[in-house]
Amino acid sequence: MKKRIFVTATNTDIGKTYTTKLLLKEYASRGLRVGVIKPIETGVVDGFAPDGSELLACAKELNNQMKDLSVKDIVPITYELPAAPLVASNNEELDLKKIDEAIEKLEELCDVLIIEGAGGLYVPIDRHTMMIDLIKHFKATALLVTHCSLGCINDTLLSSKAMLDKQIPHAIAFNCRDNNDAFADISAPYFTKIGFEVLKVDENIDTIGDVLYNQ
Repeated sequence: MKKRIFVTATNTDIGKTYTTKLLLKEYASRGLRVGVIKPIETGVVDGFAPDGSELLACAKELNNQMKDLSVKDIVPITYELPAAPLVASNNEELDLKKIDEAIEKLEELCDVLIIEGAGGLYVPIDRHTMMIDLIKHFKATALLVTHCSLGCINDTLLSSKAMLDKQIPHAIAFNCRDNNDAFADISAPYFTKIGFEVLKVDENIDTIGDVLYNQ
């Protein structure tokens, strides 16, 4: 089994795909063959998977061995409705074997595989499986991408606790956007007070990459 890193987030639209692409570029710059998979993507209309297409294009630029792959190779399960997989699939049972087979194929082409989740940790996939359960199943290290808006303390701590409770090794990265100037005054002081190192996606991707790879 190659090194597996599962990119998750405190919610949807936090920056998982953006962060995944930065991680791919960081590891490729170290001479590693990189691979990527998004096991489940919803909101796929007429066969077009927006996140999967972005990720595949990035991976092809960085690893020539992925040049012949299609989006279906890195997004094995898709649904049209932009909703939680349980809802989008009309309560269909998750086909884990299909994902495992896709991962096995990809790991023949890479040294490190980035797995991008959908939504947050407790997005329901089927009646028995939440997104957080995939991290355990894949035996992956997790990267929790969180935001820098008001409320990030609560969101970050809740998601981190969920992984700690399941004994999932993980790192946390803050994806601060242009309208998050207040983070330094409103939220960062708390993290500083408790001795928590604030790693930012844009500024510290090399450090984030080190922490994840060595866990």
